[in-house]
Formats: sequence, C-alpha cells, structure tokens
Amino acid sequence: MNSELLNALDALESERNINKEIILEAIENSLVQAYKNHYGKADNVTAHVDRTTGDFSIKVQKTVVETEEDVEDKLYQVSLEEARKTDKKCSVGDVISIDVDSQKFSRIATQHAKGIIVQKIREEERTVIFNEYHAKENDVVTGIVQRINDKNININLGKVDAVLPKSEQVKSETLLPTERIKLYVTRVEDTNKGPNIVVSRSRADLVKRLFESEVTEIKDGVVEIVAIAREPGIRTKMAVKSNDENVDPLGACVGMNGSRVNAIVNELKGEKIDIVPYNENAAIFVENALSPAKVVSILADDEERFAEVIVPDYQLSLAIGKGGINARLAAKLTGFKIDIKSESQARELEDDMYDDEDQDDYDNENRDDYDNEGRDDYDNENRDDYDDQFIVDEMDDDNDEK
Repeated sequence: MNSELLNALDALESERNINKEIILEAIENSLVQAYKNHYGKADNVTAHVDRTTGDFSIKVQKTVVETEEDVEDKLYQVSLEEARKTDKKCSVGDVISIDVDSQKFSRIATQHAKGIIVQKIREEERTVIFNEYHAKENDVVTGIVQRINDKNININLGKVDAVLPKSEQVKSETLLPTERIKLYVTRVEDTNKGPNIVVSRSRADLVKRLFESEVTEIKDGVVEIVAIAREPGIRTKMAVKSNDENVDPLGACVGMNGSRVNAIVNELKGEKIDIVPYNENAAIFVENALSPAKVVSILADDEERFAEVIVPDYQLSLAIGKGGINARLAAKLTGFKIDIKSESQARELEDDMYDDEDQDDYDNENRDDYDNEGRDDYDNENRDDYDDQFIVDEMDDDNDEK
C-alpha cells in the first residue's frame, strides 16, 4: 500500500461521502483477519496503516524464551536468538513486537481480507445514503419516473430508488417514464438491501412543502401556513397569516402576477389552489374558508364546532362546490361542521317555523273556547236539574198541607 491508496480513499470520500478513516480502520481489521485465517489465531496481533504514506504494518506480540527448544507455541513465543534480530536489548521474559510478512499469507486469506474491505465500503455507503434520506423524511425531493407497474411506480432519486405506492398516487395524474417530479418523503427504513424509501404525490404536506420552498416569506417565518386541506388532483385550500403587519400573506404566496402559486399549480399538473386569510374569529375564518362564495350571515358555535351559513341563492352552488368539494375542504380546513343554506331556504324554514307557532296558538285558543263552552253547558244543565227538583218539592209540600 502507498499514497495511491490514500488518493483513492480521498476520491471515495468526496464522491460518495464515505468517511476515509472508517475505511482505513476496515483495512486494518481485514489484515488482522487475514493473519487469523492463515495462522488460526490473532488475539496478539495488531495492524496499522500510516495515514500519511499509506504504508501498512502487521505486528505480533510474543514472549521471549531462552532457546528454540523452550518454544512451546510459535504463535506466542520466540527464542532469545530470534528475538534479538528485532530487538537487540531484549531478554528472556520480555514481550516484543515482531513484524509479520503479509506476503506469506495464503491467497484465500488475502481474498477474504479484500472481501471484508469491499463489504465495509458497501455498508458505509448504504449508511451514508440512509442518513442522507432519513434527514429528508417529511420533506420534498426531486425524482425521475423510472418504472411504472400495475400498482407501484419506481422513482430514481439519484443515489437510490424510491417507491411511489398506489395509495400515495393521484388518481387523475398520469406520470410518464423519464418525467421529473417533486415528491414528499413519507418513510425511510434501513434494510439489508439498502434504504427503503416511500414517497407520495397525494399528501397535503407536499403542497405545504412546495410553498415553503417557493415562498421566501414562509421559509423565513414571516408568513405562516396555519391549516391546509387537500383533495389530490382537484383542489387545495390553504389558510395563511402574517407575523408582520407590513406583509400581505396572500400576496406573498401568490407572487408577482401569480408567479409563485402558478409554479406550484404546474408542478401539481393543474390542481387548483385557494389561499385564504386565517382569522382567530371562528365565524370569519369559516366565511373565508368558503371563498370564493359570498356569505350573507353566519352563526358559529366554537364549543360544538358547528356553523350555520346563509348565502345568496345564486351563490349556493358555488359555496357547496362541484360534488360538495368546496364545503368539504372548508370543513377540513376549519375543523367545523358547516350547514349551508340559501336565503330562500332560510326564509322557507323561518316561515314554516312561524306557521307552526301560529298553529299552536290557534289550537290553544280553540281548546280554551271549547273548555268554556263545555263548562257553560254543564252549568246550564245542572241549573235546569236544580229548578226541576225545586218545583217538584214545592208541589209535594202543597199536597201535604191539603
């Protein structure tokens, strides 16, 4: 080994970000393993690679004994005569380090040592890639569509492939081979075959991260994304607020002539994006969330998380949206259950309520009249019975007198 080794390791470190020191340690361990494979034992052996020159050395620790006949184990003992070829001042009982000639190693031992080095390089490269993409978990990466299967799509991220499962794809989106796209990293797992990376195109967090990378004010924390709701491929609603009264959060997200939001719409292949101002007042927030529909009146219950909304008749379909999408996204965005009615529906409901009240009043009034009338009949009937009884009693008294 020489400086060429160090140059190769420097290139490996710069190109693949593999720590040179780790590889040098792996080389030292492989030399010890090669000695063990050749001699059977290596617990008294050390190897060292010079970090400046690239030269390496293998040394074995042996105890000095008097004569060759006293040597019981050549792996651990050496005669005084042989020891003094290494250290002239040594004496019986000393432990000295003796250089080992690696050229005496068998070809099998050498190949095994080479395999250890290669394996270590692969492991280190796999660890570097895993750490790199694990740090990007819950973030956005750029990839190239590689293979499209029935369910999954393989994405080339450069150093490693990722999987875009069917559950994370946008149903209305058609991806083509070699197409470059943005993806949201949902999970990174370390396996024996390398990192297993799962990405998504359907998560709402993808839109959020795209705005964070596109809008400087969001990246700097001046503008904040408070809530986001998405139906992939159709529409996204996003509520934003400004932490600086001099910065318009909507204008910052839209950009000059819509440049910022249009860049994200293009990345999402035409998906519509509604950006609304966040407000701590629940009623105002729900009203903003139903944009672009106009609201006539709204009653929001914070505790029940319920809102009753009245809109003009001609705005009802806009407030609900095609297939109810506008109302659904507004409910997801605000966390409120929203009941939307037109002005006509609200008036009909109010009229029906008044009619019910009038009917109740009428029924109560008739019931009172009926009760009074019944009481009068009862009193008249009792009075007639009393009069008849009085007349009969008088006639009986007169007859008695006669």
